[in-house]
Amino acid sequence: MDASDIARVQAYLRRILGSERVTLIKPARAGLSVEVAVQDEVIGTVHRDDDEGEVSYSVHLTILEEDLPPLPKAATAAPRRRI
Repeated sequence: MDASDIARVQAYLRRILGSERVTLIKPARAGLSVEVAVQDEVIGTVHRDDDEGEVSYSVHLTILEEDLPPLPKAATAAPRRRI
């Protein structure tokens, strides 16, 4: 992806996600993935696909288990009585 692609996709993501905190990070070397970050945390990548002149962009989000909140404790409901 070139700088123009990155700027356009970033503007689109910010608009549809409703946050200026979304940033696309250009890779240090050609051929590497463009990273999607929210503030300073990288949450995924963006890839450009050009298939017979039809251009699309795919966003891949990665969520690490360690970043998730703990599971809520299961509520212990009283057993139902049969009538």
